[in-house]
Amino acid sequence: MIDVVVAGGGPAGLATAIHATLAGLRAVVVEPRGTPVDKACGEGLMPGGVTALRAMGVELSGHPLLGIDYLDAATHARADFGDAPGLGVRRTVLHAALSARAAELGVEIVTGKVVRPRHDQDGVEAAGLRARWLVAADGLHSPLRSWLRLGLPDRAPARYGLRRHYQVAPWSDHVEVHWSAAGEAYVTPVGDDLVGVAILSRERGGFDERLPSFPGLLARLDGPAVTPVRGAGPLRQRVRSRVSGRVLLVGDAAGYTDALTGEGLCLAVLTARALVRCLVEERPQDYERAWRLLTRKHRVLTAALLVAARRRASAKLIVPAAARLPSVFTGVVRALSG
Repeated sequence: MIDVVVAGGGPAGLATAIHATLAGLRAVVVEPRGTPVDKACGEGLMPGGVTALRAMGVELSGHPLLGIDYLDAATHARADFGDAPGLGVRRTVLHAALSARAAELGVEIVTGKVVRPRHDQDGVEAAGLRARWLVAADGLHSPLRSWLRLGLPDRAPARYGLRRHYQVAPWSDHVEVHWSAAGEAYVTPVGDDLVGVAILSRERGGFDERLPSFPGLLARLDGPAVTPVRGAGPLRQRVRSRVSGRVLLVGDAAGYTDALTGEGLCLAVLTARALVRCLVEERPQDYERAWRLLTRKHRVLTAALLVAARRRASAKLIVPAAARLPSVFTGVVRALSG
């Protein structure tokens, strides 16, 4: 019998299947798309995420990242990660590496989509398969989460993300976060001649409409745009519970605060490992608490930054405060970097 059917073959789903297989479980991934899949993503892996991926046997090529820079029109604040670097890596490269590791371990990938699974006290039927557990790793706007009625309403202002790549040599070995009244722009080096730019904002509109709000960044982008714009949003997703009977949620499907602190990929890998541990120990109910503990720092600090960024007066103080209190800024970055 299959132990785990994973609905979704993105990074969170593949990480779950890899962890399950390494733990001696039989995992099958159900995914309608081919590999690799690109999507809007900041593409910066925190040091904790790099370490977690290597522990799974996933080796990646990319651009080393030494820390985070906050910038506005007048101020620059820098925080280094410390002993271990992060990694800027194209989403497609990460997905391909995870797919290769899953194939190496013999994880079966089935082309299809999980719709309206049926579960009883002994197992789950999904996509024509029978398994002990179903893991929903079907993304930010998870159809399975919606079908299970696990989503919660959210009255906070919606935020959206847009990403594009530019063929230009990276000018920094840090991820840059440019702040303005229009939102934030992330610059992540992902190759010797490629940077990714992701813009986060409450405003809906095109990438080219948003970019002039960051004149210091715009002046640096003297190379051509080489990928299409990809978008995501609304970003914030509130979830009642990550466990419903024999179905468990992981990755963006499990709930999402914002991309502001750049930890989504790292947390997806770490929570996938925790989920599998709970299944191996036959204690799926413990996954909810494990998820909350692993994501608590991210949720609290990201929510605090969002509140500050929401008000024009306090948003203007974020970068100057980071510059005036470098030890505090560095401590926060290292706490989040895993």
